[in-house]
Amino acid sequence: MLTQVYLFRFRSVLLVLALGMLFPVAGRAQLVVDCAGATPGAFSSINSALGASGPGTAIFVVAGPCNESIQLAGWTNLFIGTYYGYPNVAINGSVNVVQSHGVYLHGLNISAGTGGGADGINVSQSQALVIDNCTSSGNAGVGLRLNNGSEALVISPASFDNNNQGGINLYGNSFVELTSWSGQPIDISNNRGPGVWVSQASFTTFGHTTIANNVLGQGSSSGFGVDLRGGAKAQLGSLSGPNVISGNQSGGVSLQETAEASFFNFGSQTLIQNNGPVGVTAGFGSQVTFFDEVEISGHSGPALDLYANSQGYLFGANYFHNNGMTGDARSAAIRVDGNSEVFLRGGTVSQNVGPGILALVNSSVDLTGVSFSTNSGGAVVCDSSAFMVSDLVSGTMTAPGVSCRTPHSLGNRPLSKLQPALPDLSALKALQAKYMARATKH
Repeated sequence: MLTQVYLFRFRSVLLVLALGMLFPVAGRAQLVVDCAGATPGAFSSINSALGASGPGTAIFVVAGPCNESIQLAGWTNLFIGTYYGYPNVAINGSVNVVQSHGVYLHGLNISAGTGGGADGINVSQSQALVIDNCTSSGNAGVGLRLNNGSEALVISPASFDNNNQGGINLYGNSFVELTSWSGQPIDISNNRGPGVWVSQASFTTFGHTTIANNVLGQGSSSGFGVDLRGGAKAQLGSLSGPNVISGNQSGGVSLQETAEASFFNFGSQTLIQNNGPVGVTAGFGSQVTFFDEVEISGHSGPALDLYANSQGYLFGANYFHNNGMTGDARSAAIRVDGNSEVFLRGGTVSQNVGPGILALVNSSVDLTGVSFSTNSGGAVVCDSSAFMVSDLVSGTMTAPGVSCRTPHSLGNRPLSKLQPALPDLSALKALQAKYMARATKH
């Protein structure tokens, strides 16, 4: 389960954005770029406008495409983008942000092309980057890469699609947050490599995010929708619309090497569907938490697979159905293996091939209030080394399919609901409104 430290980290990002960018910007330089050369007096490229810019400058791109890569090193409080309400402009090149603070990108469709391995947006040692109404697709590298303690906010609509090495890549103590308070979607799909890859970094979405149809890439690049490794942390909350993770070749979500992920219901639903062999898999000391309205279905393997000393906590009206495959002796809706644990408080597990829960090799199951129905292997099955504590009545006569040892008669472990409060996004909305006011053409 995610620690309070990580929740506080989210609040610290808000503070960085607020203090770093919410100060008066009116009256600072405003430059116009027309990459098509049709506007008298306008700069012909973004790079030429940067040569005449300083801190607090707003560069408005009125026409494209702009056939250039943009290098932003050491910049403070810089706006580059279209006027609000105007069509997006194509950038046929990459955007590289290094050692900068308070860069705001708006209305840019970025593509570095398929040659040379370049990323669409590459961010290093930079904070308070805002990516508003932008796409970064069709790149030889990844759509968005953050490293070396970088922080970014992505505001919908946005997409990171059809990239050759993955959609979003985070590492080196970096952080990205996806927001969609407008209700418009964020799409991370059809990449060669994982939709989102996180190692020693943090990822948050507050909804209306689709991560779909990502496939195996070069080398060890997985085809998971979300691939968390090396102590990575992720929060997937459905505040502004549903989160959908579907059709990913290797599986929906993978956690390895002490990674942590939590799925929260803030008014919408999370759907994890038809992701090949597994919905969510957690191993090597990882933890996954589901709070209400997570639906996992349509996988040839388990909806949830816990192994190698990992834990799962399922609270509320989660629904796991139609998972598993005939002929697989290890088929189940929830598989708990190798010194792992699962705690269930409520939810429905039905219509799966095999048992609802299969516990193996020194693993344990602690459940109460769960509804099991029409699972072909029964409700819960354990091997001779596994245990269960539950409110179910054991025995094939009174509860067909419940076959587990109970280690004691002391009942279930008391657990409290850990779901965080609804996030306060007012500071971020005020930040966007300030730039919208400046970027509105009168």
